[in-house]
Amino acid sequence: MKEIYEREYKIIDKSDSEKTEDLVKSIIETKNDLIKSYKNYEFAEKGLIDYYSYNIKAYQTKLDYLIKQAKDKGIFLDNVDASIYKMNF
Repeated sequence: MKEIYEREYKIIDKSDSEKTEDLVKSIIETKNDLIKSYKNYEFAEKGLIDYYSYNIKAYQTKLDYLIKQAKDKGIFLDNVDASIYKMNF
């Protein structure tokens, strides 16, 4: 028996500027998460050292990927000001 799935809402494609803004926001958020993981690693107790080292590796890999995406799109990130984008942490 074949089931048919319907979307509950229509997916609206974003404009290029919205996609660029989302990419920059993701880079800023990931960079902040990486910094937090480094700080937590410095003060981690024995049981959490492996956890934070895994987080550092994961965030670094994600950040590398996002930066590569930005470079491929011609977005330069030398002086990204995080205060421009209001992030909810």
